[in-house]
Amino acid sequence: MHRRSFLASTAAASALGATAATTLAPTPASARPTGDADRSGPGGGPGRRVATGLDVLVGSGFDALSGQRVGVLSNPTGVDATYRHLVDLMHGSGQVRLTAAFGPEHGFRGSAQAGGSEGTGTDARTGITVYDAYGASQTKWAELITQSGVDTVVFDIQDVGARFYTYIWTLYDSMVAAARLGRRYVVLDRPNPVGGRAYGPMMTTPFTSGVGKKEIVQQHGMTVGELARFFNGEFLPTEAGRAVDLTVIRCRHWRRDQVAAETGVPWVLPSPNMPTPDTALVYPGTGMFEGVASMTEGRGTTRPFELVGGLATDFDYHWVDRLAARDLPGVEFREAYFSPTAAGQKPDLLNKLCAGVEVKVVDPGRFDPIRTAVAMLVEARKYPAFAWRADSWDPTRPYWIDKLSGSTRLRTMIDAGADVGDVVGAWSAELAAFDRRRRRYLLY
Repeated sequence: MHRRSFLASTAAASALGATAATTLAPTPASARPTGDADRSGPGGGPGRRVATGLDVLVGSGFDALSGQRVGVLSNPTGVDATYRHLVDLMHGSGQVRLTAAFGPEHGFRGSAQAGGSEGTGTDARTGITVYDAYGASQTKWAELITQSGVDTVVFDIQDVGARFYTYIWTLYDSMVAAARLGRRYVVLDRPNPVGGRAYGPMMTTPFTSGVGKKEIVQQHGMTVGELARFFNGEFLPTEAGRAVDLTVIRCRHWRRDQVAAETGVPWVLPSPNMPTPDTALVYPGTGMFEGVASMTEGRGTTRPFELVGGLATDFDYHWVDRLAARDLPGVEFREAYFSPTAAGQKPDLLNKLCAGVEVKVVDPGRFDPIRTAVAMLVEARKYPAFAWRADSWDPTRPYWIDKLSGSTRLRTMIDAGADVGDVVGAWSAELAAFDRRRRRYLLY
């Protein structure tokens, strides 16, 4: 999408000094808050754990929320360094006028599986009303915010850095609604668990959907706070008619070259099939196997998205041999056999013996998850049983892989026999352009 940037002034939130960035629009690099000056060494220095936005907010005595009616959009990942949830912390502090919580997919407390929610009701622990926001449109979000009576929405959910991981679109839609209503929006930032580099193809406007609502690249390389700033500057002025009153409470001590295992931030699985930081490392790439009807991405195993394969009658050990021969950087492949106990949209694979690979990231600094997954697709496409997933409910855009990758290009190139370098090279210019475009919104 080619839209002119919305340029306006920005300011740092005085209540939290340099640890918070209040954003009405893009912040020029010269005006960007610097945060904690000591950020050297792993985790910010020897023994230095990364502090999340929630940690910073709690340490300030919740100053940024003083005197406001607050609604929290979160899930089980919204915890501090000792695994205490932000809603419980706010409720117990007596310093926050906590009015409501909003539950995304899987629910506020995380009791629902993929494609489900907990419904609207009363939270047993705190007694506050929890509104079911799963699948909420911008119009529905406006209704929920109005009904709850909040004047500030607080977002704290752990993202995993991939365009098709849908919590970022919950962030986007709720920001648009808050902007239209003139409400304030606060993001408690968290490290991007796969680091700060961007990879992959751009979403194109004709293929936007619930797994990619706006034009960003597949692995965006931003924290949720940076994404919120990007959305606020690039998209909200057009879609909402104005930018939202945005405050990002920054992390301390995080560097863009760090992945989750290097931060010391507690990991809580953000969804049932994202159990570990290792899953997050591969997901921006192997998540594309959701778009292959004849193959499973390992749902219902102990290593979802790391285990990938198809029926053992259709696929075999030659796949792992051909992948190993490519000598892809930062990754090794293990021959694997498994039976998925969850199939998603592929019931024919449920509880069936599958042959495939386990993807083992051995050097996160060199690993490119999307190039790796393209190599896996190119080699898997050589099997006669390989078939893209087609969805009858969208006859004009039937292939799910097109919605995941952002256009028909990846699918048609692989079908035509293009090799990995050609497929990846096809998006190099748009990736470089996106990388330049996002720079003014980066905080770390």
